[in-house]
Amino acid sequence: MIEKKNPWQILASNDIYSNPWISLTEHQVINPGGGKGIYGQVHFKNLAIGIIVLDDENYTWLVGQHRFPLDQYSWEIPEGGGLHGTDPLDSAKRELLEETGMTASSWVEIQRMHLSNSVSDELAIIYLARDLSFGVSQPEETELLEVKKIHFEEAYQMVVSGEITDSMSVAAILKLKILLMEGTKI
Repeated sequence: MIEKKNPWQILASNDIYSNPWISLTEHQVINPGGGKGIYGQVHFKNLAIGIIVLDDENYTWLVGQHRFPLDQYSWEIPEGGGLHGTDPLDSAKRELLEETGMTASSWVEIQRMHLSNSVSDELAIIYLARDLSFGVSQPEETELLEVKKIHFEEAYQMVVSGEITDSMSVAAILKLKILLMEGTKI
């Protein structure tokens, strides 16, 4: 693939907002068509980490919680943040334990993706976790979680029907469906 030259020119940048998780910058730009304008960019200070869990009978576990920005309940794969500079797999193992009480002895990275590349630089890394052991969850104080075990095909149907809308969950479930349909050894 040929790398293209950046057609955007930044004239000035102003940091608008920052907290421990995100920062917002407003850029004064000349756009690809030559016009002046502004562009808002959200920088995520952590990686987005997702884990799709699968047992030998093709059951998976979803996590349900009320999502503040949407003001609605959401079913998702276990997911959370990972510090830049930390091994993302270590973050995935921590998140799986926190949210479900599970540990896994088999881990495979199945997807890297940018979650909303028109406004943010957030990178997501999604793992498949297998060979499971069960313990007690340790959710953070901001998490009131419900964990449910369902057959993977039911999770896939929840994506198809629009019941699961979280982008990392949709991507993970669809990617795993493709891998399973292709007979890929995972």
